[in-house]
Order: sequence, then C-alpha cells, then structure tokens
Amino acid sequence: MAFAKAKKTKAYFKRYQVKYKRRRAGKTDYRARVRLTNQDKNKYNTPKYRLVVRFTNKDITAQITYATLAGDVVLAAAYSHELPQYGLKTGLTNYAAAYCTGLLLARRVLKQFDLDQEYVGNEEATGEDYNVEEAGERRPFRALLDVGLVRTTTGNRVFGALKGALDGGLDVPHSDKRFAGYSKEEKSLNADAHRRYIFGGHVADYMKMLREDEPEKYQLQFSSFIKNGVEPESLEEVYKSVHAAIRADPSIKHTEKHVPAERKSYKMKKLTYEERKANLIARLNAINEVEDDD
Repeated sequence: MAFAKAKKTKAYFKRYQVKYKRRRAGKTDYRARVRLTNQDKNKYNTPKYRLVVRFTNKDITAQITYATLAGDVVLAAAYSHELPQYGLKTGLTNYAAAYCTGLLLARRVLKQFDLDQEYVGNEEATGEDYNVEEAGERRPFRALLDVGLVRTTTGNRVFGALKGALDGGLDVPHSDKRFAGYSKEEKSLNADAHRRYIFGGHVADYMKMLREDEPEKYQLQFSSFIKNGVEPESLEEVYKSVHAAIRADPSIKHTEKHVPAERKSYKMKKLTYEERKANLIARLNAINEVEDDD
C-alpha cells in the first residue's frame, strides 16, 4: 500500500522561524547558554562566571567569562600557545596540554583576585577527583563549565581542561564520570589511568609503538617532538616541570614588539600634475626617438 508523501503547506512556511545566526553556524548552543547565564533576581546583578573551553586544530582556548546585556566580558584567558614559555614546545592540543591550559587559567584568575595563596589547589596531579574546600573568610572562585557544542563523551579533552582548573583551585560543579579512566561497568574512576592521560602516557605509548613498528611513520608524525628533543621516556618529566613552572608564575608574558627602523610602504605615491605632465613628455620623446631611428 502506497502512502501519499506529506507536503509542507503554506501555513508551515508562514510559521517557520529561522534559527539564530550563531546556531546556524554551529557556534552557540542557545538552549545551554540560557541555563548557564540566567542569574537569580536576588543575586543583585552578581556575575555568573563560566569556564569556557574551546579547541581549534592548533590551539586550546580557556576563558573565564560572564554575560552582560552588551555582550560577554572576558575576565581572564589562557591559551595552549603560551605553554612553550613554560617548557612545553610541542603537542599543544592533546589531553595533557588541555590540563596544563586549565591549570594556567585557574592560577591566573586566582592571582588576579588575590586568592592564589589561599587556594593552592591540588599541587600533585594524582588523577583522583578533587574538589576545593572553603578556607578562610573568602569563598573559592566558582565558575560553570561551558563546553559549547562539543560531544561530552568520557575522556573528551574538554574534561582535561576542567581537571586542570580543578587542580588549580577553581570551584567548578562536576562529576567524575567524564574524566579519562572512568569505567562504566565498575562505576568508578581509575585514578592511575587518569593520571596517565594527564602526564601524556597515552601519547608516550603510541610513540614507543610507532618507533618500534613503523620508524618512518614515527619520523613523520612526531617530527616536532624529535626536533625539540622530546622522547617518550621523558614525556612525564616534561609535564611535571611545566606544571611547576605554571604554579611559579602564571602571569601573562607580553612579547616585545620592535618598531622597524625603516617603514615599508607598498602604496604608490600619488603624482602631482606637473610630475604627470613631465612623465607624458618623456614617454612621447622616447616614442619619437624610436620612430626617427626606423
């Protein structure tokens, strides 16, 4: 039995509402954003802070933001392209780099509010779940995780940045069910497996496997590691030194910009009437000389 194809009537198109531009572009989940930004009336315009984590092909962005009617305000930011200043020269988009970026953001924003000495966080990354506890008169800095449109699967890199922010001393409501190393069957977090991801153990294992089985592919895929002298055996020590360097000085390091001695200009200079007239006379004289020679 054949069924008639359902046709969209004129009434359907009259009532059709186009989604917002950033939703169409796949940038903003407005359904989630409403719940992350709406503040209670009895909070008296207190900002509702968000820990925003975003990934690109070559970088990781972590920001503390809050919403206003005029737009979002970025309170503090950290990027994985800053990590070479702390000793991590390569591998800036993996789980371990996400942890370092989250740690850098946490220490930076706490220093901004003079809370870095009061809330030092978890100084040794053991892989276990950590929640900052209230100490003293001032409460810990609280922010809500904003993952955007990323799929929140177990072991996603966005939760590596979350773990770094937690160990850095931020208070972020969370569950350990999405950290790398969580077992759905056992319903518990394997701290050793999680620690392995934080210190790049999964990358080190893959490097060792490629180095033994496919040396050519290893040379190609890990060329930046080889160039910077990073071996799979020393990867954990590299991340430990990066964590220590971040805690020692999380402040922004501005690069020095040198003004060139001679300014280059690629725009053609506009000629005056007299200069254009002289150029025309010179071209006509050159043409006449060629005709006379013929």
